Amino acid sequence: MARRTVTRRTFLTTAAATAATVHLLKPSTVRSAEANSRVEVGCIGLGGRGGLIARMVAAQKGYQITAVADYFEPTARLRGEQLKVPAARRFSGLSGYRKLLAAKVDAVFLETPPCFFPAHATAAVDAGCHVYVAKPVAVDVPGCLAIAAAGAKASRTKKVFLVDFQTRTHEYFIEGIRRVRAGALGKIGLISTIYTDNGFADPPLTKTIEPRLRGLIWVNDVAIGGGNLVAAGVHAVDVGLWVAGRRPDRAMGASRASRARPHGDTHDVYSLTYEFADGPVWSHRGEHVNNVHGFVCRCMAFGRGAHFEGNYDGKTYLRGSKQAYRGGAVKNLYRSGIASNLDRFHKSIAEGVYDNPTVAPSVDSTLACILGRDAARAGSPLTWAEMIQANRRIELDLTGLKA
Repeated sequence: MARRTVTRRTFLTTAAATAATVHLLKPSTVRSAEANSRVEVGCIGLGGRGGLIARMVAAQKGYQITAVADYFEPTARLRGEQLKVPAARRFSGLSGYRKLLAAKVDAVFLETPPCFFPAHATAAVDAGCHVYVAKPVAVDVPGCLAIAAAGAKASRTKKVFLVDFQTRTHEYFIEGIRRVRAGALGKIGLISTIYTDNGFADPPLTKTIEPRLRGLIWVNDVAIGGGNLVAAGVHAVDVGLWVAGRRPDRAMGASRASRARPHGDTHDVYSLTYEFADGPVWSHRGEHVNNVHGFVCRCMAFGRGAHFEGNYDGKTYLRGSKQAYRGGAVKNLYRSGIASNLDRFHKSIAEGVYDNPTVAPSVDSTLACILGRDAARAGSPLTWAEMIQANRRIELDLTGLKA
């Protein structure tokens, strides 16, 4: 078994070269090589988004799901049955991820609430696995720093570590922001980002947090999901950072819990200002109250004579410059972005590309949201340096949960 595994993993790193000579082989040999080149995957977290990604992974020829884990045993059992994973390789409970790693897989897909990402990603890299993780990458500063360390170790040990942001995969965003960064707007005076959407169910608290791990209820709890700004607003904030090309020096603002009968501790309306030394002013606002306004995720940048606008769902373009960019309407980015990242993840594994460029910007965008969240709650300015130095950990109460 050990010899077979080493041979298969070695094959993955040379798949690109092998593909050039596959046509010389017998059909039976080709079929065997294709099966042997598949990345054996363990999926950790199989709720709504996790279930969707597992189905998308299973539909790609380059992957084979060989193990699953979810805190809830019925979910692990159901998804395992659907994905044809043997019963002995379906794991549950808080320690399910460790059992999955001990069962040996090439790569893991992490789709749990983000409070668990730092521990899961660190353990996966230590176990020699490639890592595909959702966003935000953590709920606090120590968690973000742990993800940064895991990503760095992955590169050193020749493993792929990818964070699944969709906007960074789309050609209109890539080209539009490339031109912005090349000076198409001149000196940028204002960056404006917005993220709005309906909120999620927020039922009364119980003796344990177990019920809040289901159905995105966890977005309402800062210790589990980071709160609305971190868990959702991060999509718009990430694009704002991409445009700015650097971290903000400080943030200030205000936030409130505006929804009816809040039980979780997240604020759901917020207005923030990020400042840069000798740079643009960045305004970010968001709301997550059920008021039929619906979903908006947008970034605008205003310079001297030109402006850029990027929409997660809608027109993305640059106007008023010799480097104007017509762009177009971004559509179905949620699924198409995931599909692009799945392709990139597999290609990086197959071709041995371990630079892992998504890690640093994803850590920074999560940290920027934490900076804004904490500054708004405190009602006073907070600098990036102060946030990092404080290194405040948000403790998660796991009392009563199944090991």
